[in-house]
Amino acid sequence: MSDMTGVDMSLDESGDGVDMTKPATVLSSENVYQGAIFGVEDMRIALPMRGGGRTVIRRQVMRHAPCVVMLVHDCSTDRYLLEREYRVGCDAFAYGLPAGLIDDGEDVDAAALRELREETGVEPEGADGCVIDHVGSFYSSEGMTDELANIMVMHLHRWHKGEKHFDSDEHVESAWVSWEQVKGTRITASNSIIAILHEEIRRIQRR
Repeated sequence: MSDMTGVDMSLDESGDGVDMTKPATVLSSENVYQGAIFGVEDMRIALPMRGGGRTVIRRQVMRHAPCVVMLVHDCSTDRYLLEREYRVGCDAFAYGLPAGLIDDGEDVDAAALRELREETGVEPEGADGCVIDHVGSFYSSEGMTDELANIMVMHLHRWHKGEKHFDSDEHVESAWVSWEQVKGTRITASNSIIAILHEEIRRIQRR
């Protein structure tokens, strides 16, 4: 018996009859809001029951383009890029990492390099000027949005500073700081914390 089979059997014991081995079925979906960045759908979803039949639930989901989140490391100085900008969710000028949306059809690495250039002006030089450590892809809040965050650590070996290209309503500050300053900064975005913890493990293993 695999570990997951054992986990599933244990979870089944606490169930209320929903058969979680079968897929859910979307009965209806209505777009109730569409903004510049995201839309909201109101959905009715059928969950299969173990004894046959189904139970219907209602959920709202925020449809959002996938994004990239990057912890950027300058290997020559052992410093990291830290940002600060207003974030409406926490109503604060929040500390965080470079991040941005992936355009339709855009490769994850290409999106990361583009966002890095646009937000900070940093441009790697040559094919080996930047080594990307892909941490993983995680849903930002799977109970309410389909936003998938592609989290990575970018190790820069050679780079130069170019021009920043912000949207008209973007106001972002950025600075190179030490690893101790990164760890000492109150960063509240979970995706950024995942990247930082991944890098902390790498640094510990290199000691």
